[in-house]
Amino acid sequence: MVSLRPPAISNRVLAATGAFVFAVALVYVFFLSPPDNFPRGAVITVPEGSSVAKTSALLAERHVIRFAKVLKYLIRFAQPSGLAVAGDYVFPEPVSAVAVAERVARGEYGIAPIKLTIPEGANTFEIAALIARLIPNFATEDFIARARPREGYLFPDTYYFQPTGDSERIIRAMEKRFWTATKSLAPLVAKSGRTTEQVVIMASLLEREAQTSEARRLIAGILWKRLDEGMPLQVDATFAYFTDKNTFELSLKDLATSSPYNTYRYRGLPIGPIANPGIEALTAALTPIESNYWFYLSDRSGSFHYAVDFEGHKRNKALYLP
Repeated sequence: MVSLRPPAISNRVLAATGAFVFAVALVYVFFLSPPDNFPRGAVITVPEGSSVAKTSALLAERHVIRFAKVLKYLIRFAQPSGLAVAGDYVFPEPVSAVAVAERVARGEYGIAPIKLTIPEGANTFEIAALIARLIPNFATEDFIARARPREGYLFPDTYYFQPTGDSERIIRAMEKRFWTATKSLAPLVAKSGRTTEQVVIMASLLEREAQTSEARRLIAGILWKRLDEGMPLQVDATFAYFTDKNTFELSLKDLATSSPYNTYRYRGLPIGPIANPGIEALTAALTPIESNYWFYLSDRSGSFHYAVDFEGHKRNKALYLP
């Protein structure tokens, strides 16, 4: 009669199994388990471009893991590129080194991102105000100081950022999006004979001056022509950048203000962009409509009126800007 009982497990096998389990437990306790002083809830920033070694050292220093070398090998196993995903990480509860490695390799920050939509034509000050509404205690002045030199290149789009308010990271993301989004315009820039900087400045003027593509292209034709002839551009929209006044609020005193953005007092393009243009405004700057017009104005309803000479412009002012 055949026995149905499983064969007896030898003491040697049991001993080996026990030793293996004990060894695994030791490895976990001494190498993989979280430290006793794990920083629950702390925000830990992994800087941009950090190597695995630097990231591991940082997390060991902050007591997220026990040994930097262990985490270094775990991250490299999960992320062969040799780079950790930069950003702000939050660990609400202690986790093992394996879990830490997986999160850092995949960029799982543990913080819900905020959605930030930058409208076309927004300037640095307006962008800072939008962010400040979403992020408590946002360092608005720091953002403005860092962003103003990059005005014009903070591409208007929808972004998802961590709510820790890292100004430099936000600005870099917008700049990167600008160069990616405008890559297709490079042939038009080359054909135009203008520099990228000139095109961006002109597009920023068009963005604030007009709303429709046709109006922007017509105005672009006028402004480029005036620029080439050495005439003052006389763009009212630049005043809003340094006086907070719109076209209908400007006085003769305002028009005489000494500012590199005053296109009445100084010939040529302003010193820099006055806003961050979108693709449509950039395209308008690169595809101007040629016309006989030298002057234009916008009435209070937003309609444009063009003139071929100054006398016609004066008539339009009398008719549409009583």
